[in-house]
Amino acid sequence: MKIPYPFQNPQTLSVEEVLNTFQTDGTQGLSKAEAEKRKAEFGSNAYQVKKQKSIWKLFIQQFQSLIVYFLAAFIPVPLYFKDYPEAIAIVVVILINAAIGFFMEMQARNSMKALREMDVILSRVLRDGNLIEIPSEQITPGDIVLLEAGDIVPGDGRIIESNQLQCDESSLTGESLPTDKKIDIVSSDASLGDRHNMVFKGASVLNGNGKAVITGISKNTELGTITSLVESSTENSTPLDKKLNELSKKLIWVTVAMTVVFAISGIIQGKDWVLIVETSLALAVAAIPEGLPIVATVALAYGMLLMAKDNAIVKKLSSVETLGSTNVILTDKTGTLTENKIFVETLSFPEEKLDVSISGNTLKFHNGEIEKSHDNFDKLRLIGALCNNASITKEGEKDKTTGDPIEIALIHLTNSSGISINEIKNKFSRIAEEPFSSETKIMATLNKSPEGHFAAAKGSVEHIVEKCTKILSGSTVSDLTDETRNKIISESEQMAEGGLRVLAFGFRDDQELNKENYLQDLVYAGMIGFLDPPRLEIKDAIASCRKAGIKVVMITGDHPKTALNIAKKVGLVDQDESNVITGKDIPKIDDLNDDWKKKILNTAVFARTTPQQKLDIAHIYQQQGNIVAMTGDGINDAPALKKADVGIAMGLRGTQVAKETASIVLKDDSFTSIAKAVSYGREIFQNIQKFVIYLISCNLSEILVVTTLGFIAPSSTLLPLQILFLNMVTDVFPALALGVGKGDKTIMEKPPRDPKMRMITNKNWIEIAFYSLALTLTVVAAEFYCSWTITEDPQVGNNVAFITLAFSQLFHVFNMASPKANIFVNEITKNKYIWFSLILCTILLVVVYFIPALKEVLYLTNLNYRIWLICISFSFLPLVLIQIYKGIWGRKVMV
Repeated sequence: MKIPYPFQNPQTLSVEEVLNTFQTDGTQGLSKAEAEKRKAEFGSNAYQVKKQKSIWKLFIQQFQSLIVYFLAAFIPVPLYFKDYPEAIAIVVVILINAAIGFFMEMQARNSMKALREMDVILSRVLRDGNLIEIPSEQITPGDIVLLEAGDIVPGDGRIIESNQLQCDESSLTGESLPTDKKIDIVSSDASLGDRHNMVFKGASVLNGNGKAVITGISKNTELGTITSLVESSTENSTPLDKKLNELSKKLIWVTVAMTVVFAISGIIQGKDWVLIVETSLALAVAAIPEGLPIVATVALAYGMLLMAKDNAIVKKLSSVETLGSTNVILTDKTGTLTENKIFVETLSFPEEKLDVSISGNTLKFHNGEIEKSHDNFDKLRLIGALCNNASITKEGEKDKTTGDPIEIALIHLTNSSGISINEIKNKFSRIAEEPFSSETKIMATLNKSPEGHFAAAKGSVEHIVEKCTKILSGSTVSDLTDETRNKIISESEQMAEGGLRVLAFGFRDDQELNKENYLQDLVYAGMIGFLDPPRLEIKDAIASCRKAGIKVVMITGDHPKTALNIAKKVGLVDQDESNVITGKDIPKIDDLNDDWKKKILNTAVFARTTPQQKLDIAHIYQQQGNIVAMTGDGINDAPALKKADVGIAMGLRGTQVAKETASIVLKDDSFTSIAKAVSYGREIFQNIQKFVIYLISCNLSEILVVTTLGFIAPSSTLLPLQILFLNMVTDVFPALALGVGKGDKTIMEKPPRDPKMRMITNKNWIEIAFYSLALTLTVVAAEFYCSWTITEDPQVGNNVAFITLAFSQLFHVFNMASPKANIFVNEITKNKYIWFSLILCTILLVVVYFIPALKEVLYLTNLNYRIWLICISFSFLPLVLIQIYKGIWGRKVMV
């Protein structure tokens, strides 16, 4: 008989019903034959890792830009005229750009390969009544899996036996504290974190042991659901890609228009058609900044290397700039804002309450000091040490922790207070133990003490105070009244509302204690509030982001009160903030009205969210034109990591799914690295904007020079190969220097750019037009002055135009300084790469002039010193004119 698979809501079935439904036996398991049959029917229990692009496809991808397409389309023209050097030059330009991009993305891929986990997970199952160990990929629906501390759950399963079983499901739910597992039936509408009778694929077992019948494998698990969301969510084009494509389209239309106008006018004037075609080609080459893809790639690669030094692996080049454009960061809580470890946060005694923290191995009190001898604290510490089954052992230089996170926190409390837990346990040997259970809500131990016997108990506040008849206050033990008992419970509820996990502690020190009576007539000692604390550097990092105009939003699967408490501690919201949206209250994306969207956009904390809701929230922000970065480390973060404009995964704590999906991986898991990366991204955009203005103004000047000389001195106009040389040598190297320059130091004190703003604004176009006009007038003036005073030789006139334009463009780089900067001391003059580029380009121009073969290719002839003097002198004029313009009037216009 075929089992109903996949099966919905197995948590609603009793143990007997789930065994019958999956036709299995809780003590025998499946038979080997039945297991093989089901494996053949339902497939392997394997998670399909995201398939990487082939190396060939990655290389081809580097050619996918409008400028590259346009350049490639012009290659047949020089080939037709047998102008092979020009055709080769264009091909080399395209290949250099592709090689740089390919190399950097391959480097990122190799870094990710080093982070990849390669372990094979083994699981223990019952087959034919025998306990065997098999790879988790061979698990099938109906298998009976045995779980104990340290195991990774191999599939979704309904628990049929539980002995203090606890699981860490933080990578799925975002909740820091372990989940106590039971066998009781749970309702069908329970959230993932509240399905206490289920275990989920990928979760880890922290405590206890148990059995579960596998109800879902592979894609039919909660992990599989998230995986399908990752596959179905689409990646958006980055802002930089969009802006460069938009700019490329404009340049192409300008090229086509100028070429058509010149061709038509040439035909009307009766010019030779070969000259018309060659000049039209020169215009096309002049209009397209061939160096733009190379310079943009190098600038991004430089940013990529800088970020790598600050522990951020960038998997996609354009993500560097996109992060700089980000104005919204959607962040997970657990492991991203917090340590993903439980620590003692508050000590509550009958007479006082103290907030504490543990730094290194030192206990610090934040709202008061504790006396060296404090009876309540001493008893609390003693109970926490004895009523404890966790352990911390040394593995090399690192501590290895085993056991319940709460008990590990109690060990840290003891050790940091100056007493070794091992010393206490050796002094108080254990006689008996009452294990924690979901029924009693108490764990207790009976220990032999120097004075006789000592009973230690910890558990839920209600259950501990119920067992207590007396209360310790200082050195005095008195009767515990109902009024005091209610006051303690009320205080514990207030602590819980602040996001703390609260446990109460009781003891009894009596020589007459035995295994039968040690849980009677306890003395109440106090309470401890536990918390997964914020990472130390988070508050400053969030403050830096807020100062930079970036909105930070927490989206977690954790409890609302815990989420709000952490948000207040890290400065994400004000102390009086109470607005938290829980996942169960959010309608489906198709049902969201404008009021709900507005509510979501005005909320900074979301709790108990599902992976689909994280995806929806990212989508809503993107719909409003925001550039969204999503940070996270859990499996539940993966879909939103892919959907966001920039996905940032944690390299140390992050699950493999999150790291594979993200576009940036933080090697140190530090939110501070995100703030640094945003700063780099903003610097890169500033640099890109500067060199784009520089390149376009140079190219526009070439268009104007070709057009002007084409009409008034056609035999002296610039040739296509000369323009290509200018674009690839005298333009590119200064542009590269601009691309790797240091940005504005106050860049993180300014709001992010409007994502809708074009890369080149209207003010920038005015700036570019003025620059181009100044360069053009200078070149035309130099050519006319030379032909008027020295020679009318058209080749000399061509050379004068070529050399004057080359040096004018080199000196033009100094015009890229900020408008308010000092003329002689600014970010351009202090950029050593600018000076290197000018020296290199000057050397290349001299080398080209003196090597006969290159000289012939570029149509150069011998020039006397007077002509060289004219060229150099006139080339300084644009710099002088533009600086005068900036000084007198230009500051009001230029950006």
